[in-house]
Amino acid sequence: MQSTAVPSHPGRPWIAAAYLAVCILWGSTYLGIRVALESYPPFLLGAARFLFSGAVLFVFARWRREAAPTATQWGAAALTGTLFFVVGNGFLNVAEQWVSTGLTSVLVATMPLWATVFARFFGQPMSRRDAAGAVLGLVGVAVLNRGGELRASPLGAAFALLAPMGWGLGSIVSQRLPTPPGGTMRTATQMLGGGAALLVVSLCLREHVGQMQTARSIVAAAYLTVFGSLVGFSAFSLLLRHTRPAVATSYAYINPVIAIVLGVVFAGEKFGASSFAGTAIVLAAVVIVATAER
Repeated sequence: MQSTAVPSHPGRPWIAAAYLAVCILWGSTYLGIRVALESYPPFLLGAARFLFSGAVLFVFARWRREAAPTATQWGAAALTGTLFFVVGNGFLNVAEQWVSTGLTSVLVATMPLWATVFARFFGQPMSRRDAAGAVLGLVGVAVLNRGGELRASPLGAAFALLAPMGWGLGSIVSQRLPTPPGGTMRTATQMLGGGAALLVVSLCLREHVGQMQTARSIVAAAYLTVFGSLVGFSAFSLLLRHTRPAVATSYAYINPVIAIVLGVVFAGEKFGASSFAGTAIVLAAVVIVATAER
């Protein structure tokens, strides 16, 4: 029987498929989170999702004979996993309890801007183009606020802004810590570390699953785990290994568009003129920062 595994040096069809998977699957996770939250509390949802996905990837990485992490690497993975999955994902789940999926996805798209700002504190110089993109991004957020939804849900807006900050800081910190060298093992340990931290937060908040769980929320939680985490992160890891960073992270321009369309069509969300203008400004700022390295 012919193997269907991804080759060590995938060709363009594999890379194109991975890119489409990241754009479409991660763009749809915002609606998936909104539906899953009907039955599951935010941090417990994230804990179940990433502990399961991390365990599957860990077993797969060991099957591929990737080296087991050292104690130091586990510690680094726990730190970066907390930034990625407690702040980056857990706070996103909290925000979606009050803020629409489309608007949340636009705020999350500011992640490259925050990564640029945090990199400056770690000694990486900020060019004028980087600074212009960061300022323009803040202008875009201010325009989004004119639509009224962020003012109506200040707590949700705060969590939605903190989420990309956590992901951006995690991206910078992970480059300076001794995480496992293998891409699959690195992702697995970060998921397990972040999932464990999410579970601790959930226990501290005394979250629990209600007795009445809707069928669609169960399906949404399963979709997030399998396609959002396992398939999505595996595809993203492939892009990071075989394409330029500007290409691998350009999904950030497309995810909000998909999230907005799905939110309007399936969740009945409204997206006014101020929201569209703010979205355009934010995405333009992300493009400026993402292309500055070229």
